[in-house]
Amino acid sequence: MGTDLHAPLGQNRKPKDRRSRRPSFAVLAGLVAAGGVLGLSFYAMRSGGLETAPPVEVTLAVPPAALPQTAPAPARPAPAAPEDAMRATSQSGANVDRTVLDDGSVVTKFSPKPRDGQGPLIIDAQRNGQDPRMAAMPNEDLLEETPFGRLPVRAPDGLRPMDQYGRPWSGARGSRIAIVIGGLGLSQTGTQKAIEKLPGSVTLAFAASGNSLQRWMQEARRAGHELLMQVPMEPFDYPDNDPGPLTLTTSRGEAENLKRLHEAMGRITNYTGIVNYLGGRYLTDADALEPVLRDISDRGLLFLDDGSSARSLTEQVGKAVDLPRAFGDVAIDAQVDRQAILRKLDDLERIAQRKGMAIGVGSAFDETVEAVAEWIEKAEGRGVEIVGVSALASAETQQ
Repeated sequence: MGTDLHAPLGQNRKPKDRRSRRPSFAVLAGLVAAGGVLGLSFYAMRSGGLETAPPVEVTLAVPPAALPQTAPAPARPAPAAPEDAMRATSQSGANVDRTVLDDGSVVTKFSPKPRDGQGPLIIDAQRNGQDPRMAAMPNEDLLEETPFGRLPVRAPDGLRPMDQYGRPWSGARGSRIAIVIGGLGLSQTGTQKAIEKLPGSVTLAFAASGNSLQRWMQEARRAGHELLMQVPMEPFDYPDNDPGPLTLTTSRGEAENLKRLHEAMGRITNYTGIVNYLGGRYLTDADALEPVLRDISDRGLLFLDDGSSARSLTEQVGKAVDLPRAFGDVAIDAQVDRQAILRKLDDLERIAQRKGMAIGVGSAFDETVEAVAEWIEKAEGRGVEIVGVSALASAETQQ
């Protein structure tokens, strides 16, 4: 044997008939040894020792009795779907069993979940920010049919429209700025220019009295924009300054103001919240404001106060009704001049550097669109992140 160990490999061997080749003794020994190790490991896992556990038959499919006998981690039960449901959320396609091992690690087992009904099952994977390819399509779970159109609501599992349609962002620390451009839908050429020229990171607000809103909504969503619905509210000089036929006023009762709010809400879908148009007087009346903000909150939307009224009660009333809210820091185009707008945007960046975030509000004037598009390109080069307004509304409610 010693001579064979030092002999050149392949020398002094008799020719072999390859048609009758059998595994060598060494290979068989290795397989037996490996099987023994696996058997001992499995043996130990079941009993915690090698002396008292009964023999275990090892098969390719481990029987359920061989799993660790520990209680599964408690899980929140999912709401039952109706028997004839043909839609499912992204989490409803499997049974999920979790087992906690002795060392604290968790083993998760997925198995197909049986379903009732015939035909194909539609899996709804739209959640927490839509796939851009589906961004123009509403999530049916977030809509209810009403006399005013299809209005936003929370899904049965608690998903909010502001989560579904919010623009994703990096989550990184640093200066975050949301820029909201309103008045979309009032001018067809102006609306088209804003959608085409502004980066998708800019939030667009559609006027309730605009035209072709559903068409423009789809265009804007395909371009990556987060959307708001712009609702007219009573200014101090009303009715001399009349924001439009759907204006919410302090002199009208709760039912009429909610009716007007819902008419505005029903104009489009796929938006994250409401922003006021004017409203200096309305935002200072807590009795008129509370039912409107409560309805917005209950529907899973945010409210953006554009910051035009120093006496606004949005913060106090919104906090009382658990409303996700945000506040404009700078009116970027109070002076409709390109250079003046660029200076306001620089002011906005300084606020974001100091506070960590800032919101600028403007309108879809040609000068505003061109200045914002130019400024964003340079600001992003300085490390500023432009985010959808929903990212900052969430931060407000967590403070």
